[in-house]
Amino acid sequence: ELTRALQAKLRRARDQLLTFVDWPGQVGATNNACERDLRPAVIQRKVTNGYRAMWAAQGEADVRTVVDTARLAPNTSVFGTILTTVTA
Repeated sequence: ELTRALQAKLRRARDQLLTFVDWPGQVGATNNACERDLRPAVIQRKVTNGYRAMWAAQGEADVRTVVDTARLAPNTSVFGTILTTVTA
């Protein structure tokens, strides 16, 4: 039963399993980068035992989004980007 369920899942995802081979250097073979990006948020949630207010969780997500986006652009100051976002 378990083997058949696994085979069915693999069959459904067959065209997606080796995407990194079709796009060498553009798509990673693992999701480690995604896991590393999520790690600070997970640690924050565990240390503070979560957020009591939805606005606090949304604010944290917004700041992390701005910071991560600023890091994508070369020669960009993260602080400057946050300052520009807040004063806009």
